[in-house]
Amino acid sequence: MLSWAIPRPELLVRLAALVLVGLVALLHTWFLILEMFFWDHRVGRKVFGLDPDFSARSRTLAANQGLYNGFLAAGLVWGAVAAKDDVLMFFLGCVIVAGVYGAVTVKRTILYVQALPALLAMTAVVLSR
Repeated sequence: MLSWAIPRPELLVRLAALVLVGLVALLHTWFLILEMFFWDHRVGRKVFGLDPDFSARSRTLAANQGLYNGFLAAGLVWGAVAAKDDVLMFFLGCVIVAGVYGAVTVKRTILYVQALPALLAMTAVVLSR
């Protein structure tokens, strides 16, 4: 007869935190790809609501922005793999600040797409300590 052991609740919270951190890292990897490689293509223009002239003129700036998103994703992966909560908190905090700033200065939906997932991940990391 098989018996299934229920994991300790703190392990489930930690798993949830790492899944949320992974989601935020994947989102920022996707942002990197969009901004560095697809900004001036049909896909990028559709996602960001850009006209071809603007996307062509701002391609270099978007690639730079994409690189920063890649650094955020790399920092989150580093913190998760090394099990360093201080690193996770720092990079999640950076994502939240960037998301709030983007929501105020560019588009409100950035708050929900960028800052909210990071806030949820940060909350889960805190609860998993």
